[in-house]
Amino acid sequence: MRAAVFHGRDDVRIEDVADPVVGPRDLLLKVAAVGICGTDGHEFAHGPTLFPIEVEHPVTHHCGPLIPGHEIAGWVQATGAEVSDFATGMLVVSGAGISCGQCHWCAAGRTNLCANYSTVGLQCHGGLAQYVAVPSDTCIDTGPYGLTPDAAALAQPMSIAVHAMRRGRPRSGEVVVVIGAGGIGAFLTYALAQFGAVTVVADLNPQRLAVAKSLGAHTTVIPEDGQGLGQVLSSQGLVPSVIYEVSGSTPGFDLARSIVPRGGRIVLVGLHGQPCAINLRDISIREIEIIGTNAHVLRTDLPMALDLLATRTDGWRDVAPIALSLDSLVDGGLKPLAAGQSDQIKTLVDPWSDLTRSTLC
Repeated sequence: MRAAVFHGRDDVRIEDVADPVVGPRDLLLKVAAVGICGTDGHEFAHGPTLFPIEVEHPVTHHCGPLIPGHEIAGWVQATGAEVSDFATGMLVVSGAGISCGQCHWCAAGRTNLCANYSTVGLQCHGGLAQYVAVPSDTCIDTGPYGLTPDAAALAQPMSIAVHAMRRGRPRSGEVVVVIGAGGIGAFLTYALAQFGAVTVVADLNPQRLAVAKSLGAHTTVIPEDGQGLGQVLSSQGLVPSVIYEVSGSTPGFDLARSIVPRGGRIVLVGLHGQPCAINLRDISIREIEIIGTNAHVLRTDLPMALDLLATRTDGWRDVAPIALSLDSLVDGGLKPLAAGQSDQIKTLVDPWSDLTRSTLC
């Protein structure tokens, strides 16, 4: 089969590789579409940091060149000997996160914090290939949701947004702020709007803000264009309960801290690369909560993500307009992501297509 293989920094090659080996509890998927995200772009430009290229991963035992891709939708081609609840031909999505089911955190239902957590496409071979083997426990049949394969490939990042939303504990009618309207920020905007929150979205890109508006944002703001975000909130009489910092940038976090009111919550969705100083006295006196969020809890977040994707009657082509071929992956996908210059909010890849195509979302 053909696959994109990461060998090292700035070194992803399209190669012919052996088909995956299907374990007893695995599904063999013919990949329909797979998304790439900022993590993939970061690994390409700055890695390996998460990919176990030079040192064996303690859980998956992978070491060496790796096929990335953790946002996967595909058709079941074969099932492992111990799999009984999936059938050949089903279109499924994989949540990609693999938890042990045995540790303290799994027992508490917080499988994303599993002591033995690993992820398809990060710590073992993923979906930027024509076929991928994934644990059946990470998969959900998309049949009841009526999604196209391209729309189904958006389920994993939507589930990340759903989990982040839950972590912020918003209530219907409350004002929330989303800083950063990229992939997760766009899905988070939609989830919050569907939940009934009054959602204010800030981003430096006017095209992304236009999409955020179509996804249900109440107000959109370019923070450095005329009025600041705090001024816009004040002028409209909006007091946010939750600020979701999705940009993963120091200016984004500084902006969140500047607008969080007494008793408010900041949810750190974007991953920050550098430590920063925080005035802990101010956090205590104003009873500010700073909340982390990571990955998702598959059994609760992924079904809600599929539900949300299915509710948008206009579809998702404004978020994910094209699917790249494998041959276009590096120049059309990974390099623009790494540079923060992607033309689309979400980038999909079709490993069976010879050319970049329009999506059916």
